Amino acid sequence: MTRFGDTLKIHCKLSDMQNTNPTALASVRLKVTAWSLSGSKRLFDVCGALVLVTAAAPIMVLLALVVKVSSRGPFLFRQNRVGRDGQEFPVLKFRTMYPRDRNNSGPLITRSGDCRVTPVGGWLRKWKLDELPQFVNVLRGEMSLVGPRPDMREYMENLSGQDRDILRFRPGITSPATLKFRDEDQQLAKVPAQEMEEFYIRNLLPQKVRIDLAYAEGATFSTDCRILLGTLFSILGRK
Repeated sequence: MTRFGDTLKIHCKLSDMQNTNPTALASVRLKVTAWSLSGSKRLFDVCGALVLVTAAAPIMVLLALVVKVSSRGPFLFRQNRVGRDGQEFPVLKFRTMYPRDRNNSGPLITRSGDCRVTPVGGWLRKWKLDELPQFVNVLRGEMSLVGPRPDMREYMENLSGQDRDILRFRPGITSPATLKFRDEDQQLAKVPAQEMEEFYIRNLLPQKVRIDLAYAEGATFSTDCRILLGTLFSILGRK
């Protein structure tokens, strides 16, 4: 698979935004395309999610059973994430970790090799199958097919300046930043455990936000389709 920038070809200025500090960004007024906040995009989301959730329904039932019988706990994982206009909502995933208890605690984010992830969960994460229930989030109007990935309030409240404009948009199942950081768990594995959350907040999160803001400035029906196809190719290209 080609590199992210070659595949999507969304913005020639993407790399410039990644290297811009928050203060400089705050002084520039974000201008987004009509598509980014349009009813047409919402219609595209609903139609796309209906088709995909119908097609994936048999697989989702099978995965739910596998998760349930492979380890104790519910098959669904719900966690509050920050959505459009700063409103929290429960993001849905197939559970990939052992139930949290005193002997199974740690950072809110995970990395490659995390002992809290079940064997089945590791497989689900590799192929992104744990994300399938989020089509329900899309149908409920909490998410979009393409948009910035929803994050936890503990992390989002650290954003400042124009970076906070990311809250204008519905979070998505995939985005340019999702593709750029598709191996995020491996990057985090290189960081000492006690520094992992700080590294994420100060380094990865701002980069992801700026990439997705750059997308919003030029988003169209065509770019959304390219991102969805890029996501599919990225998943199929995993070894």
